[in-house]
Amino acid sequence: MHKITLLIHCADQPNIIASVTSFMASNDGNIVYIDQHVDREQNIFFMRLECEFDSTSFSLEKFKQLFSVDLAEKFELKWKMYSAERKPKMALFVSKYDHCLYDILGRYNSGELFLEIPFILSNHLDLKPIADSFNIPFYHVPVTKSTKHEAEQEQLNLLETHHVDFIVLARYMQIVSETLIDKYPNRIINIHHSFLPAFIGAKPYHSAYKRGVKIIGSTSHYITEELDAGPIIEQDVAHVSHTFSIKDLIAKGRDLEKIVLSNAIKLHANRKVMVYNNKTIIFS
Repeated sequence: MHKITLLIHCADQPNIIASVTSFMASNDGNIVYIDQHVDREQNIFFMRLECEFDSTSFSLEKFKQLFSVDLAEKFELKWKMYSAERKPKMALFVSKYDHCLYDILGRYNSGELFLEIPFILSNHLDLKPIADSFNIPFYHVPVTKSTKHEAEQEQLNLLETHHVDFIVLARYMQIVSETLIDKYPNRIINIHHSFLPAFIGAKPYHSAYKRGVKIIGSTSHYITEELDAGPIIEQDVAHVSHTFSIKDLIAKGRDLEKIVLSNAIKLHANRKVMVYNNKTIIFS
């Protein structure tokens, strides 16, 4: 059994769904999932499809070529096709905070995440014992003003050597370079607090506490060159009250960060996210 996942977007036009489903059927495919969305303002059609093939002679590369000639050119599709059997490789970048790292590795160890983690990279040594306890290679790449370029090159070498598909910044407290962003567009996932109203600075929980906030939240998004302005993958909020101390706010915020980041990772790893004009379409 071979299973593929197909992601499509193009200008909205008649007969796309019928043509794609007919193509799958004519090539002995069994569609097990299909969902679509039309952005009326931009007149863009989006679709996600999963299809199974029983044939032992099935070749993904040949099937891609056939799809490109028979359908993609006709409808001017922008598309990506993946083997559902292949686990994407995810590199973890961390600094000193451990709550997101523990949560991700716990889910990974239990088989909850459909992916591989070839290595963990950090600009500090503090979290190396955690990586060691989960038997995952750990690389210490310090980042200073004078070594930023060398650090970037070392990061790129590690990512290429391990054939990494996407990166997760699990509270990595460094600004990612434009070179890395260009190399992995919409494939670097970040997590940060997101208060309503928002509080910036080094101690957002302290500022929120002084204002007596009633809602706190967290946002996971793709990294772009504009800081914290990339396409949003997942968000969540929690209600708080005047009885919450700063310590309580921090604990609740970290709980949200863990949940939101793990959900974003699942959505990306399972090919359920499409990005168009800095906006995401999330399929169920």
